[in-house]
Amino acid sequence: MTEKPKIALYWCSSCGGCEESVIDLAEDLLTVAAAVDIVFWPVALDFKYKDVVAMNDGEITATLINGAIRTGEQEHMAKIMRKKSKLLIAHGSCAHLGGVVGLANFYQREDLLSRLYQEVPTTNNPQGILPQHETIESGRKIKLPDIHDTVKALDQVVEVDYYIPGCPPTPELIKEAMMMVLENRLPPRGTVLAGKKALCDTCPRIDSKPDKLRIKKFKRIYETEWDPEKCFLDEGIICLGPATRGGCNARCINANMPCRGCFGPTDNVRDQGAKSSSFLASIIDVTDKEALKKTADSIPDPGGLFYRYGLASSILKGKLTPKSS
Repeated sequence: MTEKPKIALYWCSSCGGCEESVIDLAEDLLTVAAAVDIVFWPVALDFKYKDVVAMNDGEITATLINGAIRTGEQEHMAKIMRKKSKLLIAHGSCAHLGGVVGLANFYQREDLLSRLYQEVPTTNNPQGILPQHETIESGRKIKLPDIHDTVKALDQVVEVDYYIPGCPPTPELIKEAMMMVLENRLPPRGTVLAGKKALCDTCPRIDSKPDKLRIKKFKRIYETEWDPEKCFLDEGIICLGPATRGGCNARCINANMPCRGCFGPTDNVRDQGAKSSSFLASIIDVTDKEALKKTADSIPDPGGLFYRYGLASSILKGKLTPKSS
């Protein structure tokens, strides 16, 4: 009997949505499960760390890792899975680009820990204790995974063969990635398994987008009553479709929400945040210095908007200066 391809799935720093995206395969999950041998999926099945370590190098056909790398344990597991797998696939925005968790790179690690464990009003921590890598409890030394100074995308710690973009990826893309592996029709290494063009090119509202967009003020969606059939940008609502890879089936657009960029940049763009800010700057229809400042100020949290999914893998990478004394 021919041995089935071995598949593994692992979860690093993420919200868990990518794990649920596998379940979203619905009945197709049964087809995939029947065709493969799932050898490691800690969130769903009772496999042990030692089971993976005992495998031969390259024994796993393909491993899907979701989540960014924030802790020493996650980096260690990423290296183990890389070693044991023929193919390593970054599953979702956090593994692909660093994701929302990568926004932590705007801050110092110490500031984040202090905020979370000492300053948040709902935290009950009168002694102000912060997580330690090592501690003594009842006479026993206990170790916790160390927390890195910065969040990294998966390919910043190990070599990655393919990327499934999205927050979370669509079931169609996950199924296609699995079938690609099963049918041995692999694209060039490093391929992002989604569309090649920007979302704008396939947007269902493309016909309402004027040839020349001009905006005097950016509006938040609660500040206006927008036409559900009309281009968001033409209504003054920021949509990152022009700077974002397509292939998501325009899920957000069809739900009447503007694109926030979770599929990352297209192949010819190095930094999605820079591309986004560049195209928005090009459509601002004011030249007066004060008016220009007012228009720019109408964009709330530009760092969080332009680098929501890709800060860790951007040219900026995150914080630029050390904590002031």
